[in-house]
Amino acid sequence: MTTNQDESKAAQTACLCEAQSSACEAQGSAQSSQGTQGSACEAQVSAQSSQGAQGSARSSQGAQGSACEAQVSAQSSQGAQGSARSSQGAQGEDPRAAYLAGKRAFKELTAPIRKSMIIAQVLGVLYGALAVAPYVILVQLGQVLLSAARAGVSPDRGKVMDLLMWLISAFVARYGIYFVAVSITHFADLRFGHIVRSRMVKVLSGAPLAWFTSTNSGTVRKAIQDDTHDVHTVIAHAPVESTAAISAPISLVIYAFIVDWRLGLLSIATIPIYGLIYAWMLRGMGDKTAQMDRHLTRVSATMVEFVSGISVVKAFGTVGRSHQRFTQAAEEYSRFYREWCGPMLRGSALGQASVSPSLILLISTAGGATLAATGAVSPVQVITCALIALVIPAAIEVLGTTAWAYQIAGAAALRIVNLLSVNPLPATGTLVPEAADIEIDDVCFSYGPTLALDHVSLRVPEGSITALVGSSGSGKSTLATLVARFADPDQGRICIGGVDLRDVDPTALYKHVSFVLQDPQLLDISVRDNIALGMPEASDEEIWAAAKAACIDDYVRGLPQGLNAVIGQDAHPSGGQAQRIAIARALLVDAPILVLDEATAFTDPEAEADIQAALTRLVQGKTVLVIAHRATSIAGVDQIVILEAGRLIAQGTPKQLADHPYMRRMSAVKGH
Repeated sequence: MTTNQDESKAAQTACLCEAQSSACEAQGSAQSSQGTQGSACEAQVSAQSSQGAQGSARSSQGAQGSACEAQVSAQSSQGAQGSARSSQGAQGEDPRAAYLAGKRAFKELTAPIRKSMIIAQVLGVLYGALAVAPYVILVQLGQVLLSAARAGVSPDRGKVMDLLMWLISAFVARYGIYFVAVSITHFADLRFGHIVRSRMVKVLSGAPLAWFTSTNSGTVRKAIQDDTHDVHTVIAHAPVESTAAISAPISLVIYAFIVDWRLGLLSIATIPIYGLIYAWMLRGMGDKTAQMDRHLTRVSATMVEFVSGISVVKAFGTVGRSHQRFTQAAEEYSRFYREWCGPMLRGSALGQASVSPSLILLISTAGGATLAATGAVSPVQVITCALIALVIPAAIEVLGTTAWAYQIAGAAALRIVNLLSVNPLPATGTLVPEAADIEIDDVCFSYGPTLALDHVSLRVPEGSITALVGSSGSGKSTLATLVARFADPDQGRICIGGVDLRDVDPTALYKHVSFVLQDPQLLDISVRDNIALGMPEASDEEIWAAAKAACIDDYVRGLPQGLNAVIGQDAHPSGGQAQRIAIARALLVDAPILVLDEATAFTDPEAEADIQAALTRLVQGKTVLVIAHRATSIAGVDQIVILEAGRLIAQGTPKQLADHPYMRRMSAVKGH
C-alpha cells in the first residue's frame, strides 16, 4: 500500500515537473525572457499553492515516511549531496570520473538498506555453496547402484532411500535459503523505493522555479520514472544471484578436484581462455557505460523537447528542422555504440564459444572417458564432474548480466542523487503577515549569468492595483513571481505586511498570494479538485459559489459528470473556460494579494467579457499586481511601474505617466 502511494505521488510529481519544464524550455536559451515565464509559473503556482493550503494533508504525507527520511538524513543525505557536488564535473567530459561518481552515489543512496543487502549476500553465498550437496549425494547414490550392479544383487533399499531423503532435504534447504534471501532483498527494495520517492516528492515540491527553468523535463522524467527502476534490479536480485553465481561454481569446482584433480582440471579447461578474451574486451567498460548513459539521457531529453512542441512545429511546417537536435542525438548515440561494440563482437563470439555447454561437455566427457578407460576414475565420477562443468557457463552469464546491471544502476543512482541534492528554498519561517501591502527593497535577481532584476525598489499599498509594464524580457514576470517566493532575491528583500518573505510560514504565504496567469494550468484531475486545489477542504456549496462568481458554473453543470468530470477525459475546456476555472480557484482561496498576468490576452471577445466580469469580482478589496500587455488592462489602476532590462525606469499614476514614451507606444499599438 505504501509503495502504491509513493508511486502515485512520484508519478504526479513527474507529470507536474514535466509540465513546468516543458513550459520553461519554451523560453529558449535566453533565460532572461521573463515576459514569457507566465506560462511556466502557473504549474508551479498550482503545486505551491496546493502545498501551502493543504497544510494538514501535506503534513500527513510527510509523516508517512518521516522515520525513513530521518534515517536517510542521518545516513546518506550529506554523502549524497557530496556525491552530487563531485558529480558535477564527473558528468562533463571524463567518463572515468562519471563511473566512479556513480559507484559512490549508489553506495550512498543504498546506505539505509546496507545491512539487509549484506545479510542477503551472506545467504546468497550459503545458497550457492549448497549447490554441491546434490552432486555429493548423487555420487554416493551412483556408487551404491554401480556396486550392486557389479555384484549382481539388488541395491540396498535402505541406503537408497536414505540418500534420496538427503537429496530432497538438500534441495528444500537450498531453496528455502534462497526464498528467505530474496524476500529480504525485495522488502529492502520496497523500503528503498519508499525512501527515495518520498524524498523526491519533498525535494521537487520545494525546488525553486529557476531550477525547473534550467533543467530539461526529459532529465527529470528519467530520474523519477526510469532510474528508480534501474536501481531496483541490483537491490532486489543482484545481492543474492551475484554471490550465488560466485560461490556455487567455486564450491562445485572444489568438489570436482576432491573427486579427482584431473577431472577438476578438465571442468575448467576453457575458463582461462574465456577470462583472457573478456579481460581484453572489458577494458574501460565503466567509462564506456558512463558515456552511453549520457548519450541516452540526451536522446531522452531531446525527444521530450521535440514531442512537447510538435503541434507548433507542424503548424509552421518546420518538422525537419525542429527535430534536428533529436536526430543528431540519436545518430551520435548510434555511432558511439557501433564504434564501441563493433570490435567486440568477434571477441564476444569467441569467448562465448569457449564456455559453450557443448565444448565443455565434449572436453569433460572425452577426457573423463580416457581416464575411466585406464581405471583411474569411475564412470559415476566422470558424469558428475561433467555435470559440474556445465554449471559454469550459466554462472558466467549471471555474473555478466549482474555486472552490466551494476553499471546501469550506478549511472541511475547518480542522477537520482543529483535530483535529491537540489537545494530547496529555506522554509524555516514562522511569521504570518497581518497586512497585505508589498514592499520590494533593492532587489536583484539573476538566471545564471543573466541579470533579470537590477536594484528594483517598489511599494504597493494594501488594497491598491499596480500595473507592471515593459517590453518582453524586462523583468515583469520575474518580479511578480518573486512576490510569491518562487525564488529568493540574490540581493535585497521582499516584504508582505512588513514581514520578509523568508521569515513567513510557507503555509501562510500561499494563503496570502494567489495567481491568475495567461496560460492556466489545469491538472488532469476532477473539476472539483482543480477549483479546490488551494482549499481542498472546501464544500461543494463553496465550490459552486466560486464557479458562479467566475462565470463558469453553466459550463460545469453542462458536463455529464459535473464537478466530478476529469480534465482531459470527461472535460475539454477551451482557453477561456480554463481561464475561468483558474479564476474560480483564486476566488475560493480568497487570498488578499493577487497577481494577474493579463488573463484576457489570448481569448475571443465573448470569453473576454466573461473573464473580465469574473476578474472584476476577484480583485475587489485586494492588493493586485497586474502584468499588463495592453493599454486597456491598466485602465483604472492606482499606479503604473515601467520596467526595462530589469530596471525600474518610471513609476506613477496613469495620469502622471500618460506622456511617457513607452505608454505612448503601448497605446498606439493596433488593437490596444
